[in-house]
Amino acid sequence: MTTDSVNLGPGPVVCVGETMAALVPDPLGPLESADRLGVAVAGAESNVALYLADHGVPARWVSAVGDDPFGRRVRERIAAGGVDVSGVRVDPDRPTGLLFKDPGEHGTRVHYRRRDSAASALGEDLLDGPALHGAALLHLSGITPALSSSCRALVERALRPGRPCPVSFDVNHRPALWSDRATAADVLGTLADRADIVFVGLDEAQALWGDAVTDAPSVRALLAGPRVLVVKDGARAATAFVGADAHTVSALTVRVAEPVGAGDAFAAGFLAGLHRGLPVEPALRLGHLTAASALRVPADHGPLPPADVLAALLDADETTWREASFGCEAPADQGERVA
Repeated sequence: MTTDSVNLGPGPVVCVGETMAALVPDPLGPLESADRLGVAVAGAESNVALYLADHGVPARWVSAVGDDPFGRRVRERIAAGGVDVSGVRVDPDRPTGLLFKDPGEHGTRVHYRRRDSAASALGEDLLDGPALHGAALLHLSGITPALSSSCRALVERALRPGRPCPVSFDVNHRPALWSDRATAADVLGTLADRADIVFVGLDEAQALWGDAVTDAPSVRALLAGPRVLVVKDGARAATAFVGADAHTVSALTVRVAEPVGAGDAFAAGFLAGLHRGLPVEPALRLGHLTAASALRVPADHGPLPPADVLAALLDADETTWREASFGCEAPADQGERVA
Protein backbone atom coordinates (compact mmCIF):
# COMPACT_ATOMS: atom_id res chain seq x y z
CA MET A 1 0.00 0.00 0.00
CA THR A 2 1.23 3.50 -0.84
CA THR A 3 0.11 6.75 0.70
CA ASP A 4 -1.84 7.86 -2.37
CA SER A 5 -3.56 4.62 -3.38
CA VAL A 6 -5.00 1.52 -1.78
CA ASN A 7 -5.35 -1.38 -4.18
CA LEU A 8 -7.77 -4.25 -3.72
CA GLY A 9 -7.66 -7.61 -5.44
CA PRO A 10 -9.76 -8.47 -8.50
CA GLY A 11 -12.40 -10.59 -6.72
CA PRO A 12 -15.87 -9.59 -5.49
CA VAL A 13 -16.64 -7.35 -2.56
CA VAL A 14 -18.64 -9.44 -0.09
CA CYS A 15 -21.18 -7.50 1.98
CA VAL A 16 -22.59 -9.26 5.06
CA GLY A 17 -25.56 -7.94 7.03
CA GLU A 18 -29.32 -7.81 7.44
CA THR A 19 -31.68 -6.44 4.82
CA MET A 20 -35.31 -5.84 5.66
CA ALA A 21 -38.53 -5.17 3.82
CA ALA A 22 -39.26 -1.46 4.21
CA LEU A 23 -42.85 -0.21 4.36
CA VAL A 24 -42.99 3.41 3.21
CA PRO A 25 -45.99 5.81 3.08
CA ASP A 26 -47.13 6.39 -0.49
CA PRO A 27 -47.14 9.31 -1.10
CA LEU A 28 -44.42 10.27 1.38
CA GLY A 29 -45.80 11.71 4.58
CA PRO A 30 -46.30 10.88 8.25
CA LEU A 31 -46.91 7.19 8.87
CA GLU A 32 -49.90 7.79 11.13
CA SER A 33 -51.86 9.49 8.34
CA ALA A 34 -50.84 7.16 5.49
CA ASP A 35 -53.56 5.27 3.65
CA ARG A 36 -51.13 3.24 1.56
CA LEU A 37 -47.70 1.74 2.14
CA GLY A 38 -45.23 0.87 -0.59
CA VAL A 39 -42.82 -2.03 -0.10
CA ALA A 40 -39.13 -1.35 -0.62
CA VAL A 41 -35.88 -2.98 0.47
CA ALA A 42 -33.59 -1.51 3.13
CA GLY A 43 -30.25 -2.72 4.40
CA ALA A 44 -26.94 -0.93 4.83
CA GLU A 45 -24.75 -3.73 3.48
CA SER A 46 -27.03 -4.60 0.56
CA ASN A 47 -27.17 -0.89 -0.31
CA VAL A 48 -23.38 -0.96 -0.58
CA ALA A 49 -23.56 -4.10 -2.73
CA LEU A 50 -26.14 -2.56 -5.07
CA TYR A 51 -24.10 0.59 -5.65
CA LEU A 52 -20.95 -1.45 -6.16
CA ALA A 53 -22.77 -3.43 -8.84
CA ASP A 54 -23.91 -0.15 -10.42
CA HIS A 55 -20.23 0.79 -10.68
CA GLY A 56 -19.41 -2.52 -12.36
CA VAL A 57 -17.72 -4.01 -9.30
CA PRO A 58 -18.61 -7.68 -8.64
CA ALA A 59 -20.60 -7.69 -5.41
CA ARG A 60 -21.97 -10.51 -3.26
CA TRP A 61 -24.53 -9.98 -0.51
CA VAL A 62 -24.55 -12.63 2.23
CA SER A 63 -27.31 -12.81 4.84
CA ALA A 64 -30.44 -14.70 5.86
CA VAL A 65 -34.11 -14.03 5.18
CA GLY A 66 -37.30 -15.74 6.27
CA ASP A 67 -39.18 -18.24 4.16
CA ASP A 68 -41.87 -15.64 3.56
CA PRO A 69 -43.04 -13.22 0.86
CA PHE A 70 -40.91 -10.39 2.23
CA GLY A 71 -37.79 -12.55 2.16
CA ARG A 72 -38.43 -13.57 -1.42
CA ARG A 73 -39.03 -9.96 -2.40
CA VAL A 74 -35.77 -8.85 -0.75
CA ARG A 75 -33.72 -11.49 -2.55
CA GLU A 76 -35.34 -10.81 -5.91
CA ARG A 77 -34.89 -7.03 -5.67
CA ILE A 78 -31.21 -7.27 -4.77
CA ALA A 79 -30.48 -9.94 -7.38
CA ALA A 80 -32.20 -7.74 -9.98
CA GLY A 81 -29.59 -5.07 -9.19
CA GLY A 82 -26.80 -7.35 -10.39
CA VAL A 83 -25.71 -8.56 -6.94
CA ASP A 84 -24.79 -12.20 -6.28
CA VAL A 85 -27.29 -13.50 -3.66
CA SER A 86 -26.22 -17.15 -3.73
CA GLY A 87 -24.92 -16.80 -0.16
CA VAL A 88 -28.29 -15.75 1.26
CA ARG A 89 -29.78 -18.44 3.52
CA VAL A 90 -33.55 -18.97 3.78
CA ASP A 91 -34.55 -19.63 7.40
CA PRO A 92 -37.77 -21.63 7.72
CA ASP A 93 -38.23 -20.72 11.39
CA ARG A 94 -37.53 -16.99 11.60
CA PRO A 95 -39.10 -14.06 9.73
CA THR A 96 -37.58 -11.45 7.48
CA GLY A 97 -37.02 -8.20 9.38
CA LEU A 98 -39.33 -5.24 8.74
CA LEU A 99 -38.97 -1.49 9.07
CA PHE A 100 -41.47 1.32 8.75
CA LYS A 101 -40.38 4.75 7.50
CA ASP A 102 -42.10 7.71 9.13
CA PRO A 103 -41.25 10.91 7.20
CA GLY A 104 -41.94 14.16 9.01
CA GLU A 105 -41.17 17.85 9.01
CA HIS A 106 -37.90 17.35 10.89
CA GLY A 107 -36.65 14.24 9.09
CA THR A 108 -37.51 10.58 8.81
CA ARG A 109 -37.93 8.32 11.82
CA VAL A 110 -37.58 4.58 11.39
CA HIS A 111 -39.49 1.94 13.36
CA TYR A 112 -38.01 -1.58 13.37
CA ARG A 113 -39.54 -5.02 13.68
CA ARG A 114 -36.37 -7.11 13.57
CA ARG A 115 -36.15 -8.94 16.92
CA ASP A 116 -35.49 -12.67 16.33
CA SER A 117 -35.33 -12.10 12.59
CA ALA A 118 -33.63 -14.58 10.27
CA ALA A 119 -30.54 -12.39 9.94
CA SER A 120 -30.19 -12.02 13.72
CA ALA A 121 -29.33 -15.74 13.83
CA LEU A 122 -26.28 -15.31 11.59
CA GLY A 123 -23.08 -16.53 13.25
CA GLU A 124 -19.38 -17.01 12.76
CA ASP A 125 -19.90 -20.33 10.99
CA LEU A 126 -20.81 -18.23 7.94
CA LEU A 127 -17.10 -17.46 7.59
CA ASP A 128 -16.31 -21.17 7.17
CA GLY A 129 -18.56 -21.53 4.12
CA PRO A 130 -18.07 -20.41 0.52
CA ALA A 131 -19.28 -16.85 1.15
CA LEU A 132 -15.81 -15.32 1.19
CA HIS A 133 -14.33 -17.46 -1.57
CA GLY A 134 -12.12 -15.30 -3.78
CA ALA A 135 -13.21 -12.07 -2.08
CA ALA A 136 -11.23 -8.89 -2.66
CA LEU A 137 -12.82 -7.35 0.43
CA LEU A 138 -15.33 -8.15 3.16
CA HIS A 139 -17.64 -5.24 4.06
CA LEU A 140 -19.38 -5.10 7.44
CA SER A 141 -21.16 -2.46 9.49
CA GLY A 142 -21.75 -1.66 13.14
CA ILE A 143 -25.39 -2.65 12.75
CA THR A 144 -24.58 -6.37 12.65
CA PRO A 145 -22.88 -6.73 16.08
CA ALA A 146 -25.89 -4.98 17.66
CA LEU A 147 -28.38 -7.59 16.40
CA SER A 148 -27.42 -10.55 18.60
CA SER A 149 -24.53 -12.24 20.38
CA SER A 150 -24.00 -14.60 17.44
CA CYS A 151 -23.86 -11.65 15.03
CA ARG A 152 -21.30 -9.93 17.25
CA ALA A 153 -19.23 -13.12 17.30
CA LEU A 154 -19.34 -13.17 13.48
CA VAL A 155 -17.93 -9.64 13.22
CA GLU A 156 -15.32 -10.22 15.92
CA ARG A 157 -14.04 -13.32 14.17
CA ALA A 158 -14.02 -11.60 10.77
CA LEU A 159 -11.70 -8.98 12.25
CA ARG A 160 -9.20 -11.36 13.81
CA PRO A 161 -5.58 -11.26 12.63
CA GLY A 162 -4.75 -13.59 9.77
CA ARG A 163 -8.08 -13.05 7.97
CA PRO A 164 -8.16 -14.16 4.33
CA CYS A 165 -9.01 -10.73 2.88
CA PRO A 166 -9.12 -7.08 3.98
CA VAL A 167 -12.19 -5.92 5.91
CA SER A 168 -13.98 -2.60 5.61
CA PHE A 169 -16.21 -1.50 8.48
CA ASP A 170 -18.81 1.26 8.50
CA VAL A 171 -19.40 2.30 12.12
CA ASN A 172 -23.09 2.96 11.30
CA HIS A 173 -24.16 3.59 14.90
CA ARG A 174 -27.89 2.97 15.39
CA PRO A 175 -28.72 4.07 18.97
CA ALA A 176 -32.02 2.18 19.00
CA LEU A 177 -30.14 -1.12 18.66
CA TRP A 178 -27.90 -0.62 21.70
CA SER A 179 -28.72 -0.78 25.41
CA ASP A 180 -26.66 2.34 26.11
CA ARG A 181 -24.14 4.67 24.50
CA ALA A 182 -21.20 3.45 26.57
CA THR A 183 -21.62 -0.12 25.34
CA ALA A 184 -21.93 1.02 21.75
CA ALA A 185 -18.88 3.27 22.08
CA ASP A 186 -16.74 0.48 23.48
CA VAL A 187 -17.84 -2.26 21.08
CA LEU A 188 -17.85 -0.15 17.91
CA GLY A 189 -14.56 1.54 18.78
CA THR A 190 -12.84 -1.81 19.37
CA LEU A 191 -14.19 -3.34 16.17
CA ALA A 192 -13.42 -0.30 14.02
CA ASP A 193 -9.84 -0.16 15.25
CA ARG A 194 -9.27 -3.73 14.01
CA ALA A 195 -10.56 -3.16 10.47
CA ASP A 196 -8.47 -2.30 7.41
CA ILE A 197 -10.81 0.40 6.05
CA VAL A 198 -13.24 2.32 8.28
CA PHE A 199 -16.04 4.80 7.54
CA VAL A 200 -17.46 7.06 10.25
CA GLY A 201 -19.32 10.35 10.33
CA LEU A 202 -17.81 13.13 12.42
CA ASP A 203 -21.14 13.75 14.17
CA GLU A 204 -21.47 10.02 14.75
CA ALA A 205 -17.98 9.88 16.28
CA GLN A 206 -18.81 12.83 18.53
CA ALA A 207 -22.01 11.15 19.72
CA LEU A 208 -20.15 7.93 20.47
CA TRP A 209 -16.83 9.10 21.85
CA GLY A 210 -17.54 12.50 23.33
CA ASP A 211 -16.55 16.12 23.19
CA ALA A 212 -12.85 15.32 22.71
CA VAL A 213 -13.77 14.52 19.10
CA THR A 214 -13.74 17.92 17.45
CA ASP A 215 -12.47 17.25 13.92
CA ALA A 216 -11.24 14.53 11.58
CA PRO A 217 -7.68 14.38 13.03
CA SER A 218 -9.10 13.76 16.51
CA VAL A 219 -11.05 10.79 15.13
CA ARG A 220 -7.81 9.48 13.62
CA ALA A 221 -6.15 9.83 17.02
CA LEU A 222 -8.85 7.57 18.49
CA LEU A 223 -8.82 5.06 15.61
CA ALA A 224 -5.15 4.60 14.76
CA GLY A 225 -5.46 0.96 13.71
CA PRO A 226 -7.17 1.09 10.29
CA ARG A 227 -4.94 1.35 7.23
CA VAL A 228 -7.55 3.74 5.83
CA LEU A 229 -9.95 5.85 7.90
CA VAL A 230 -12.62 7.91 6.14
CA VAL A 231 -14.25 10.64 8.25
CA LYS A 232 -17.36 12.16 6.69
CA ASP A 233 -18.02 15.70 7.86
CA GLY A 234 -21.64 15.86 6.82
CA ALA A 235 -22.38 18.89 4.69
CA ARG A 236 -18.78 19.94 4.24
CA ALA A 237 -16.26 17.31 3.17
CA ALA A 238 -14.82 13.86 3.66
CA THR A 239 -11.25 13.15 4.75
CA ALA A 240 -9.41 9.89 4.15
CA PHE A 241 -6.40 9.13 6.32
CA VAL A 242 -4.02 6.69 4.65
CA GLY A 243 -1.31 6.03 7.16
CA ALA A 244 -0.31 9.46 8.42
CA ASP A 245 -1.41 11.28 5.24
CA ALA A 246 -4.76 13.08 5.05
CA HIS A 247 -6.73 13.63 1.84
CA THR A 248 -9.80 15.91 1.94
CA VAL A 249 -12.42 16.38 -0.78
CA SER A 250 -15.32 18.80 -0.43
CA ALA A 251 -18.90 17.62 -0.79
CA LEU A 252 -21.19 18.32 -3.71
CA THR A 253 -24.26 20.53 -3.76
CA VAL A 254 -27.37 18.34 -4.02
CA ARG A 255 -31.10 18.97 -3.74
CA VAL A 256 -31.98 16.40 -1.07
CA ALA A 257 -35.13 14.29 -1.35
CA GLU A 258 -34.23 11.90 1.49
CA PRO A 259 -30.91 11.47 3.34
CA VAL A 260 -31.31 7.80 4.28
CA GLY A 261 -28.85 5.58 2.42
CA ALA A 262 -26.36 8.30 1.49
CA GLY A 263 -23.67 6.97 3.84
CA ASP A 264 -23.93 3.50 2.33
CA ALA A 265 -23.72 4.99 -1.15
CA PHE A 266 -20.64 6.99 -0.20
CA ALA A 267 -18.92 3.88 1.14
CA ALA A 268 -19.75 1.98 -2.05
CA GLY A 269 -18.41 4.74 -4.28
CA PHE A 270 -15.16 5.00 -2.33
CA LEU A 271 -14.68 1.21 -2.33
CA ALA A 272 -15.49 1.08 -6.05
CA GLY A 273 -12.74 3.63 -6.60
CA LEU A 274 -10.25 1.52 -4.66
CA HIS A 275 -11.35 -1.60 -6.55
CA ARG A 276 -10.62 0.25 -9.81
CA GLY A 277 -7.19 1.22 -8.51
CA LEU A 278 -7.96 4.95 -8.29
CA PRO A 279 -5.88 7.16 -6.00
CA VAL A 280 -7.56 8.15 -2.76
CA GLU A 281 -8.81 11.61 -3.74
CA PRO A 282 -10.63 10.44 -6.91
CA ALA A 283 -12.05 7.59 -4.81
CA LEU A 284 -13.41 10.19 -2.37
CA ARG A 285 -14.94 12.06 -5.31
CA LEU A 286 -16.61 8.85 -6.46
CA GLY A 287 -17.96 8.45 -2.93
CA HIS A 288 -19.53 11.91 -3.04
CA LEU A 289 -20.97 11.32 -6.51
CA THR A 290 -22.54 8.04 -5.42
CA ALA A 291 -23.96 9.62 -2.27
CA ALA A 292 -25.61 12.24 -4.47
CA SER A 293 -27.47 9.42 -6.23
CA ALA A 294 -29.02 8.32 -2.95
CA LEU A 295 -29.84 11.83 -1.75
CA ARG A 296 -31.81 12.75 -4.86
CA VAL A 297 -34.43 9.99 -4.42
CA PRO A 298 -36.80 9.07 -1.55
CA ALA A 299 -35.63 5.43 -1.66
CA ASP A 300 -32.28 4.14 -0.36
CA HIS A 301 -31.02 3.44 -3.87
CA GLY A 302 -31.05 5.78 -6.85
CA PRO A 303 -29.50 5.83 -10.32
CA LEU A 304 -25.90 6.97 -10.75
CA PRO A 305 -25.15 10.09 -12.80
CA PRO A 306 -24.41 9.30 -16.48
CA ALA A 307 -21.01 7.72 -17.10
CA ASP A 308 -19.72 10.77 -18.98
CA VAL A 309 -20.65 13.04 -16.06
CA LEU A 310 -18.90 10.73 -13.60
CA ALA A 311 -15.77 10.61 -15.75
CA ALA A 312 -15.69 14.38 -16.26
CA LEU A 313 -16.06 15.17 -12.56
CA LEU A 314 -13.49 12.60 -11.50
CA ASP A 315 -10.98 14.41 -13.75
CA ALA A 316 -12.22 17.95 -13.11
CA ASP A 317 -10.09 20.71 -11.63
CA GLU A 318 -10.87 21.83 -8.08
CA THR A 319 -12.93 24.85 -9.14
CA THR A 320 -15.15 22.81 -11.45
CA TRP A 321 -15.61 20.17 -8.76
CA ARG A 322 -16.65 22.71 -6.12
CA GLU A 323 -19.14 24.36 -8.48
CA ALA A 324 -20.84 21.10 -9.52
CA SER A 325 -24.41 20.51 -8.34
CA PHE A 326 -27.09 17.87 -8.81
CA GLY A 327 -30.83 18.13 -8.94
CA CYS A 328 -30.93 21.69 -7.62
CA GLU A 329 -34.34 23.08 -8.48
CA ALA A 330 -33.71 25.90 -6.00
CA PRO A 331 -30.74 28.27 -6.13
CA ALA A 332 -27.46 26.64 -5.17
CA ASP A 333 -27.30 28.46 -1.84
CA GLN A 334 -30.56 26.75 -0.83
CA GLY A 335 -29.21 23.32 -1.65
CA GLU A 336 -27.53 21.07 0.88
CA ARG A 337 -23.95 19.94 0.85
CA VAL A 338 -23.50 16.27 1.56
CA ALA A 339 -20.59 14.01 2.35
